[in-house]
Amino acid sequence: MSKAIHASSTELTKPASISPIYIIGALFFVFGFITWLNSVLIPYLKIACQLNNLEAFFVAFAFYIAYLVMALPSTWLLNKMGFKNGMAAGLVIIGIGAVIFIPAALTRFYLLFLLGLFVQGAGLAILQSASNPYITILGPIESAAKRISIMGIFNKVAAGIAPIILGTITLKDADQLKVKLLKLSPFEKQAELTTLAHKVILPYTAIIVVLLILAVAIYYSTLPEIDTNKEDVTEGALAANKTSIFQFPHLLLGVLTIFFYVGVEVLAGDSVINYASSIGIPLTTAKFFATCTFSGMLAGYVVGIICIPKYFTQQSALKVSAIIGVIFSLIAIFTHGYVSVFFIAFLGIANSLMWPALWPLAISGLGKFTKMGSSLLIMGVAGGGVMPVLYGFLSDKFNSREAYWILIPCYLVIFYYAVKGHKAGINSNKAISPIIS
Repeated sequence: MSKAIHASSTELTKPASISPIYIIGALFFVFGFITWLNSVLIPYLKIACQLNNLEAFFVAFAFYIAYLVMALPSTWLLNKMGFKNGMAAGLVIIGIGAVIFIPAALTRFYLLFLLGLFVQGAGLAILQSASNPYITILGPIESAAKRISIMGIFNKVAAGIAPIILGTITLKDADQLKVKLLKLSPFEKQAELTTLAHKVILPYTAIIVVLLILAVAIYYSTLPEIDTNKEDVTEGALAANKTSIFQFPHLLLGVLTIFFYVGVEVLAGDSVINYASSIGIPLTTAKFFATCTFSGMLAGYVVGIICIPKYFTQQSALKVSAIIGVIFSLIAIFTHGYVSVFFIAFLGIANSLMWPALWPLAISGLGKFTKMGSSLLIMGVAGGGVMPVLYGFLSDKFNSREAYWILIPCYLVIFYYAVKGHKAGINSNKAISPIIS
């Protein structure tokens, strides 16, 4: 058995320690690309499967509810397989979900699309349950937000590219098609919609190939395993005298906060194209608004890398981000046209530092409970499935702009966690030293 060593910040600066960062960065790129294809799939499937707003936003629900279902099984899987093999397994499962898209497109059967999205979400739940705590505890907890911000650049570069690529393929001439469908006979209409549905096959075939290659690369990589079941009790770790994951109030509040945070992030990214289209902006133009959202998040990550913890803390970043979220939401609600749409897109700036700040605050001091705590936090990602569906319901009942009132209470919950919630039950600022074996 190899001698265990502590993952210190000094070790992370060594050349041999650079590789894990880039491997995890590749995984965060996958998160961003797969996740934010949904922003295009919602308006695309709305046309191809002839859906209303509520039905279309079940794209997000099917994808993100998998995080709730798979979070606890992910803990069991990671305990059995370890972080590295768990990441490879997650990639394979995402690939299986992408495979389901092919028969879904051939039959234009919406429920089959939703099944494929659910399976992809399940794979991502496993992948995120492994990679987020991995990058968090692979160094000092105080600079975790900085490391996650670096990962966020990989994530949001992919998120910015994904809508453009898929949108160019699937939404080309979509505005003309919507007008054309009104004039066609039922038989001709079905033929046009079938042709549209088939457009998704090629990009998802390419995704399958890339995922399988990356899974093999992760499996055979030299990525070190982190043993969170061992802890240095001399550090006065918060977990030293705990017997249950439910004895960490700051974690449980963190789960709730992540539920609302992911809800607002997904709602902003997934709804902005549909919102722009609903007020008369052509889909060929509207598809770029999602990229604006992710560009804003990318800018925020750069700020996080430069400034955390040198100029301000993770808590301060979260607090300011929540305030910006409230302000931008109100501007979007009380304005019209392009201004309103741009401020929904600009919510990417407000949301950018929330995940990097929330995650380390929530898992600080969990020690041997880190994997279970990470799985609970992943359950909170289900907010990305619930909020868009509620938004879709409100859009059908009122209108797409007024439905954004749902954002305000979400940002207020995040603000509370930044000010007070993250300190619940914590009497020490000392964190656990993870062990690499």
